[in-house]
Amino acid sequence: MKKKFCRPAGITFAFLLSAVYCTVHAQTRTVTGIVNDGEQPLSGVTVSQEGSSVLATTTATGAFSLRITGKNPILVFSHPEYAERRIATDGKSIFTVALTEKVKSIEEVVLNAGYYKVKERESTGSIAKVTAKDIENQPVNNVLSAVQGRMAGVSITQNSGTPGGGFDVQIRGRNSLRNLLNSAIDGNQPLYIVDGIALGNTLSSAFSASILPLQNISPLNSLNPNDIESIEILKDADATAIYGSRGANGVILITTKKGKKSDLTVTIGQQYGLSAVTRYMKMMDNTQYVNMRLKAYANANITNIPASAYDVNGTWDKNRNTDWQKELIGHWAEHSDTQFSILGGDHQHSFRLSASHKDQGTVFPGDFHYKTNNLDTNYNFLSVDKKFELNLSNSFSQQSNNVVSADFNNRALLLSPNAPALYDSAGNINWENNTFSNPVAALNSTYTNHIFQFNQGINLSYNFLRDFKLKLNGGFNYQHLDEINIKPNTMYNPAFGSTSNDSSSSKSTNSIFTYIAEPQISWLKQFGVHELIALAGASFQQATTKISAMTGVGFASNALLENLAAANFKIISPEVDNQYKYASLFARINYNFSKKYIVNLTARRDGSSRFGMNNRFANFGAIGAAWLFSNEAFLKNIKWLSFGKLRGSYGITGSDFIGDYQYLNNYSIADIAYNNTTGLYPISLFNPNFSWEKTKKFEAAMEMGLFKDYVNFSAAFYLNRSSGQLVGMPLSATTGFASILANLDAVVENRGWEFEASSTPLRNENWRWQTSFNISFPENKLISFPDLEGSAYANKYLVGMPTSIVKLFNYEGIDRDGKYIFTDYNGDGKISSPTDAQAIRNIGVKYFGGWQNEVRYKNLNLSFLFQFVQQTNWNFFRTMTTPGNMNNQPVELLNVWSPENPAGIIMPYSPGTQPEVNTLTSNFRNSTAAVGDASYIRLKNIQLNYRFRPSFSWMRDAVVYVQGQNILTVTSYFGQDPEFITTGFVPPLKTYALGFQFKF
Repeated sequence: MKKKFCRPAGITFAFLLSAVYCTVHAQTRTVTGIVNDGEQPLSGVTVSQEGSSVLATTTATGAFSLRITGKNPILVFSHPEYAERRIATDGKSIFTVALTEKVKSIEEVVLNAGYYKVKERESTGSIAKVTAKDIENQPVNNVLSAVQGRMAGVSITQNSGTPGGGFDVQIRGRNSLRNLLNSAIDGNQPLYIVDGIALGNTLSSAFSASILPLQNISPLNSLNPNDIESIEILKDADATAIYGSRGANGVILITTKKGKKSDLTVTIGQQYGLSAVTRYMKMMDNTQYVNMRLKAYANANITNIPASAYDVNGTWDKNRNTDWQKELIGHWAEHSDTQFSILGGDHQHSFRLSASHKDQGTVFPGDFHYKTNNLDTNYNFLSVDKKFELNLSNSFSQQSNNVVSADFNNRALLLSPNAPALYDSAGNINWENNTFSNPVAALNSTYTNHIFQFNQGINLSYNFLRDFKLKLNGGFNYQHLDEINIKPNTMYNPAFGSTSNDSSSSKSTNSIFTYIAEPQISWLKQFGVHELIALAGASFQQATTKISAMTGVGFASNALLENLAAANFKIISPEVDNQYKYASLFARINYNFSKKYIVNLTARRDGSSRFGMNNRFANFGAIGAAWLFSNEAFLKNIKWLSFGKLRGSYGITGSDFIGDYQYLNNYSIADIAYNNTTGLYPISLFNPNFSWEKTKKFEAAMEMGLFKDYVNFSAAFYLNRSSGQLVGMPLSATTGFASILANLDAVVENRGWEFEASSTPLRNENWRWQTSFNISFPENKLISFPDLEGSAYANKYLVGMPTSIVKLFNYEGIDRDGKYIFTDYNGDGKISSPTDAQAIRNIGVKYFGGWQNEVRYKNLNLSFLFQFVQQTNWNFFRTMTTPGNMNNQPVELLNVWSPENPAGIIMPYSPGTQPEVNTLTSNFRNSTAAVGDASYIRLKNIQLNYRFRPSFSWMRDAVVYVQGQNILTVTSYFGQDPEFITTGFVPPLKTYALGFQFKF
């Protein structure tokens, strides 16, 4: 054997074997490196060699180590949220690899539908979603400001620029007439749900009418926008019917951020900003104003200027010129926002805790602040076998708002430009020898409220028998409002001799406690190409509302104003202690065949304590269907089509937003005692028969994804008809009541088109550009109203027209005598209402939408959102005083009619003492001239941030940013702000902010 082995052939074989071994050994080596997203390390990235089963996973610091073979193998880097990347080794052993975030396909987006979750690809309903990326770090107090313009079919309007107020939210239009009839109860408000807990009724202020429009306080003021993970808005019947009557006007689902599997992470953020009024009107300066006033007296043939005309009779300095908008509403409102959060977890446990403090000033003179403190916690537990899951979430909010008791906006526009200085040389309020009603005297009066809100939710689920899941959702929400309005005698001119005996103080409290319990059971079964999901559950909700208010007049000293027991005279409002109970059963069945054909059935039976026994319960339901035509075999070879779906739905939802106990005989406490006995008087009549408002909803939509979802497009048509309108039916005065609440056989229709598109035109290692666009075309119409002509609503509505119309005098121009001309419809030779108020104008929106962009280059990120609205609304003429009286006017009113200027827009000036001119001006304010184009395009939000990883290891990530809100508005609107829906109040503010965020 030894001799054979030493033969030349044996030696050659051994040599070749050794050479192969040495070559292979030489080509086996270890490569290392760091993987990041271009900004910070990425953990959980799978690193492998192409064609090999050997792989490694990056650590929390993004590091990896992999043993490879071959001369020049290819490394593959994979992560579920990032685009896969392949790199040739080229003999290198150390790598730094940046992955680009993957554009999520419609298949991967999961929507929260409230009682269940569904992939967007398989959804049969209309659900709009906005995520934390678009919400966080915006310089806003209410998340509704952050989502304006981002969703089709959802119109959001801010009531005023004073912090702590409310918003008008319309989801596919107004279904109920009660809001339009100036009812105390808004029948069009959506349902707000935070982590499964309904927020219940909205807090209503008793004494803020002169500073917070409609005395409205948004329930979402209590939420920190940085704590929100996502907002889903349910719009059509398929999405909302499972909420029954509560979802009649749409549902806003808010999910807060949760803990997650990760190392302990601490985040600290700070933001500082300045806010100011978005737009000022250009008012007359002193020279223009004085000329207007003198011309007014000349037109009235008044040669002796009255003693009360201080602005032009020499009492005030004719050369003084003050821009009162700058003085009274032109201050910069500072705001600061401090954020802190900590989170972490493992496979079983995770938690998150966050705290924040915000402080926002006002644009008014004076030291006023709106402060909010938030504490949000969340804990998740998942059993080892993954059958049992527990989620606990709670949030606590404390809000404190003190502000002047009356808005300065009207005085800022109307005050004479040559009015005296606000303060004298000694710094005291200047009354200019009792000739000046000084607006800043109101600073001695204040409106203050304190709001506490606590939201506690618990969610339990248990999987059993393989296909079944038991779930319990429950919790409570508590809101409490304390407010005080102080009006000391120091806000009045001391020349009047007022004392603390003329001072007054008002206090009120309003608390709402809501709890809910919702047990559910679901079943999911897959067999072949069939998938069946069934869900059944029950819901019980109870809300208790308590309101009390009292006013005290006359105090021994102003130091006692906050103690109403010290008042000489007290007015106690009737106390409210209402209880609302709501119970229901609901079910859902979803059938999916071959991932192509989907049918979704929902049903709900509701019972509400707001109706009498005759109609306390009602049934609601919907059917939705979808066809994923892109999964059909005959379309598989169309490479540019990555996704295609047709869907539709039809169903009925209802509404019980009418207030509590409205079906009963209700009584109120009399203000004046009779024979030393306080009595009761009736305020409503018994009606056990009125029933739910019901809305029938239909929708048809198409969704498409093109070129591997680089372009996504959707189009939807909806048609909603609301009947059984719950309004006051007029009664004869002989009954002693003006109306009785009943179902009016009127039908309101809302229909429209919604279009959405998104794309990623540019995406590579260094650059990414994402853009999205949405536009909505809503239409509202009163379909039927039996006996409208003979009802009390004949002067407000017309069948076949929108419910937002107004009937006005038809303005024709100015005649040869310099007087306004209006169409005399009944030919009686005079203009009177309502017989001559026959011109129709629609105060409403024609279309609205938004265009959003995000551009990222390496560590630099720029995002911006344009919001646009095409609408008609009231203009400045609606609230105009008689031009020429002792009030300033916009420079547009310098264009006065005269024989030499027949194109003038207003009739000759008048000092306000001529009855005929005052009547014509009043008619002008209520004519078609007072309605105009209120369309606008607004740079709603812009943000530039830079993200970097500091060199020291103890800090994971750092971001610095600058941001703006409501920065630029393009409009031809004749007024202050075209978005604004309430006159006499400061419009929404523009904000500039600078901030940073550090992660440890």
